Amino acid sequence: MRKLIYGMNLSLDGYIAAPGDNLDWSIPSDELFQFWSDQLQATDLALYGRKLWQTMSSHWPTADQQPGATSADIEYARRWRDMSKVVFSSTIDKVDWNTRLVTSDAVAEITRLKAEDGGPMHLVGATLAGAAMRAGLIDEYLLATAPVLVGGGTPFFTVLDTWVNLKLVETRTFPGGVVLTRYETKR
Repeated sequence: MRKLIYGMNLSLDGYIAAPGDNLDWSIPSDELFQFWSDQLQATDLALYGRKLWQTMSSHWPTADQQPGATSADIEYARRWRDMSKVVFSSTIDKVDWNTRLVTSDAVAEITRLKAEDGGPMHLVGATLAGAAMRAGLIDEYLLATAPVLVGGGTPFFTVLDTWVNLKLVETRTFPGGVVLTRYETKR
């Protein structure tokens, strides 16, 4: 059975994007960017919602060819292009870059994918993660909390029907006051 991980950068008040989908506050330090790149490398399958898929696929496929691309950008772009991805959407009809589109029930498909043999899966996108969270499918939460209050936007956590008890398994600090916390779901 695969492990399902949900992790992203978020503000101290719990948002992954500020109003207007503004992400300017979440630009990671080199060390945090390398951490996320290493997470990407360790991921067997990334599960995307449409919105974040469109953001990522508009940049990373050619990021290594852009003027001023750093060695870290080049490495991340290569890893992103090469990894297997699934996009859940009923509004787009085409994906590329080693990606499969799923237009049916996301929770049913994530449940099926979790039951397969393989390495960890990483959820990318708050709406998709919310559905998986409510269904009790997430095994691990990985939060990189930035010391900024954005006051609204896209929340990391969704409204739940019941509590989810967690066990803290790691804390780590990064430059700029970012605190990484990793929690496992208690079952």
